[in-house]
Amino acid sequence: MRKFLLSTAALLALAAPAAAQTIGQFSTTSSTSSLSLESVVPGGNQPLNHPCLICGTNQPQQPALFGYNNFDATGNVDTYVMFSTATVGGSLGQDVLGTGYDASFLRDFLLAGNSLPTFSVGIDVNDTNKAQTLEAFAFLNLTQKTILAEFSLFDPTGVEVLAPNNGTGFPDYLLTGFDIDRNDIGLGDQVIFFAVWSGANDGAESFFLVANAVPGPTIGAGLPGLLALLGAGGLLGWRKRWFKFA
Repeated sequence: MRKFLLSTAALLALAAPAAAQTIGQFSTTSSTSSLSLESVVPGGNQPLNHPCLICGTNQPQQPALFGYNNFDATGNVDTYVMFSTATVGGSLGQDVLGTGYDASFLRDFLLAGNSLPTFSVGIDVNDTNKAQTLEAFAFLNLTQKTILAEFSLFDPTGVEVLAPNNGTGFPDYLLTGFDIDRNDIGLGDQVIFFAVWSGANDGAESFFLVANAVPGPTIGAGLPGLLALLGAGGLLGWRKRWFKFA
């Protein structure tokens, strides 16, 4: 797979695998996470259910104040290098560094939806039954100049992908392993997302934030304790207390 370089204007450049793990001013830390690519995907149409981060088409249902990079591509691009932006209505060109999301904004957005501070990034792939390549994806801290999480960032081969649910807005893959509550993210820090794709041969690819819902109570989880209560003859006393305070 051909190598690529980011512009000096963006202050980023991919390093060779044997070199120190840095991207221009950004460097890895001991806590840098490796993201996982999964074919298990979120339900629903992504533009309607998940906020866009980097998208090639306009998103009609984007949450208020949630900026994204509408890079307005039609596909058939040899390689594209894209950043997210927190600017509402933002439309960045190739290799242009966007405005970072405030970490507290992302955290509040996740928690307000009864979600965990961990999240995934869904990928909408569009192809002509010919594989394309996810070269790299990264979650970066603009304030501290660190690489928070990465997928294939220092692998020159990337990963070939096909669209099992071809069509704009249909989810195909998940990148998992993101956490906005990491110790190396301050609530006032600015964070940003970064994607490199090659071999585009159909509609533009898009990347969406997918919240991880807080799990509900497990049915039967309290059954052993209840059975012990019944066996000890404690249910009557529990009922008396309940009705006393009810």
